[in-house]
Amino acid sequence: MTTRRSFLKTSALISAGLLAAPNLFAYDKKYIGLQLYTVRDAMSKDPAAALAKVAQVGYTSVEGATYTGNELFYGMDAKAFKALLKQNGLIMPSAHYRLGEEQVNGASQKGTILNDWEKAVTDAAEVGVKYMVCAYLSTPERGNLDHYKKIAEDFNKAGETCKKSGIQLCYHNHDFEFVQENGKYPYEILLGATDKNLVKFEIDLYWLTKANQDPIALINKHPGRFPLWHVKDLDKTPERKFTEVGNGIIDFKKIFTQANKAGLKYFFVEQDVCPGDPFDSITQSITYIKKNLV
Repeated sequence: MTTRRSFLKTSALISAGLLAAPNLFAYDKKYIGLQLYTVRDAMSKDPAAALAKVAQVGYTSVEGATYTGNELFYGMDAKAFKALLKQNGLIMPSAHYRLGEEQVNGASQKGTILNDWEKAVTDAAEVGVKYMVCAYLSTPERGNLDHYKKIAEDFNKAGETCKKSGIQLCYHNHDFEFVQENGKYPYEILLGATDKNLVKFEIDLYWLTKANQDPIALINKHPGRFPLWHVKDLDKTPERKFTEVGNGIIDFKKIFTQANKAGLKYFFVEQDVCPGDPFDSITQSITYIKKNLV
């Protein structure tokens, strides 16, 4: 029988172990991820060659950027795409999706949160996706704060569907979520009106910084809700353009000290616009990351 004394002794040993190994629950540093939107043109032309090159550069995980429900993953079904990832020693723990409220050419977008979501979740699970991320809200989908509350309800429902397949729903920010209405940010509505277990968030460090937000303050206010990060730098010019990781103004070293508190599991390099060949840019970014962050 466990006595109070033995229980306290065991608890003390566990606590001491956690103090001695503070990274026990941290993200796995062997996974350096790339958001495939960065190399979207190459993926569109020849996904097999593009993924082989991504792996050759040194990335070990990727985040999907294309799923429509019809074209599936870059023109392949889930099984074929999973095999291609494995062939290149890659995993895809996360993938981006759309809300699907806005119609395109008069028709609903398939494979979105509001249209054929169950099929999207099934395909994601087949590939090994652990996080399904709402990547973006189009201008018509944003609306006022009340509409963001409706979106939060949609996220909760979608998160329930994800949970049944062992997947976590997340939301990825830009800067428009930090334009105040009646003294509140839409991002605050999404954080507050969603179930913290059903809906988590992917921090985009570029867009947060561009919106004059402090990522560390956000993490401290909502610990554990940010399992995914986009590691994306903002340059030093007045235009505040995208740049390679380590070339800009974002203090990644300082932010990464908050990885445990954020609940970070995976991070992905993303550069929406590159000055030349995207593969040159992602090589420069991973060189900085390997030297300074992992």
